[in-house]
Amino acid sequence: MAIKRLRQEWLSNTRGDLLAGLVVALALIPEAIAFSIIAGVDPKVGLYASFCIAVVTAVAGGRPGMISAATGAMALVMVTLVKDHGLQYLLAATVLTGVLQIIAGGLRLGSLMRFVSRSVVTGFVNALAILIFLAQLPELTNVTWVVYAVVAAGLAIIYLLPYLTKAIPSPLVCIVVLTIVAIGLGLDIRTVGDMGQLPDSLPIFLLPQVPLNFQTLAIILPYALTLATVGLLESMMTATIVDDLTDTPSNKNRECAGQGAANIAAGFLGGMAGCAMIGQSVINVKSGGRGRLSTMTAGVVLLIMVVFLGPWVERIPMAALVAVMIMVSIGTFSWESLRNMTKHPKSSSIVMVATVVVVVVTHDLAKGVFVGVLLSALFFAAKVGRILHVGSVSADEGRARHYIVTGQVFFASADRFNASFDFKEVIEQVRIDVSHAHFWDITAVSALDKVVLKFRREGTQVEIVGLNEASATLVDRFAVHDKPDAIEGMIGH
Repeated sequence: MAIKRLRQEWLSNTRGDLLAGLVVALALIPEAIAFSIIAGVDPKVGLYASFCIAVVTAVAGGRPGMISAATGAMALVMVTLVKDHGLQYLLAATVLTGVLQIIAGGLRLGSLMRFVSRSVVTGFVNALAILIFLAQLPELTNVTWVVYAVVAAGLAIIYLLPYLTKAIPSPLVCIVVLTIVAIGLGLDIRTVGDMGQLPDSLPIFLLPQVPLNFQTLAIILPYALTLATVGLLESMMTATIVDDLTDTPSNKNRECAGQGAANIAAGFLGGMAGCAMIGQSVINVKSGGRGRLSTMTAGVVLLIMVVFLGPWVERIPMAALVAVMIMVSIGTFSWESLRNMTKHPKSSSIVMVATVVVVVVTHDLAKGVFVGVLLSALFFAAKVGRILHVGSVSADEGRARHYIVTGQVFFASADRFNASFDFKEVIEQVRIDVSHAHFWDITAVSALDKVVLKFRREGTQVEIVGLNEASATLVDRFAVHDKPDAIEGMIGH
């Protein structure tokens, strides 16, 4: 069984994975360099990280076909650490980030993804698509018409070639053809080499040169916690998106641990922390990549190209890669979500739009997802809070009344629960049947207390029947209406 699964994950799509990995490797190079510049470190730090993380997650990750490497979201977190303490502390923080992520995997925190609603995932996807497009604008401003012509030609190749043949991924053809044309015509446009010096040697194992004491831990722990959180959040969201694109499941907890192992390896090989990349993952899937071999190929080919084929890689025009990334942004954006805004509930649309706005404005994926999840929870609580009905019937010739409670009683519905009882009705006995209700929290218990004590204050006997086991446990532990001094305390208050 294990051999069958390994064959399925590694060798079921060999040709597609190899070609897709090659496309991803080419697209990774300028991004890794750009993210290194953002973090304030040498380009090789991002390139080595991308190699390490891709290779390790290919083996240890829980989502075959997903691409992980150095990312912009992680680079932004590192800026202050590098500026204040230098590269060695960044490498130590990267290792600690990996340790924290492995712990998260062990604690099965990947399972928390089930609390992220579809609206938040859609907002996350759309925000990233917008950010990917905005990241290309520096390459398209204050440039000559030649750049626009090359980008247009690249998009034409990407979108039209599949009508002729799908044997070779069109993004790969775009990069190769436009590189040949740019060299052949001697076009004066920006190239990969203009972004930074490529490394000329393989990475080597080195321990971060930092003092092993609590002072170092105090410096790197806050950054490591943030990096671990952002990295896992982006990786889990990306894994969910790749699940949808490929219609296959992933192991989120294994992915947490795999990301951790990858970051530990990156830290010891001179690389910065990274995580899953939605843009590159979409490129991989759209180019035919499905298995772990595509991720492994992307990492290995990336290293081979920058170390051994550097002079050729440096001549790849940035305009060709911009065309690929524009394709990614267009393909990533959920255009259907715009049409669905008029069909879906307003609450879902608000959550989606809020997630997009926060991510785009702050460039912080964690904040956007946090806002989206928080709004989803509030809307859900309000919706469930409305699913509460309290009916009543008169009994014993008007001397008693039976209330029947149906639904969920918790902080969002407690006020409606209280308002459903007539405390001024002159009766001898009230019977509250809660066999079709559930009490979820201490706010619900407090609401029940208020109802019982108000009736007793009016001289009415109260009987509660039908508490299920969970509700009864909560009521027995926290309710005060059955305490001797309950009535006196309520009156005194």
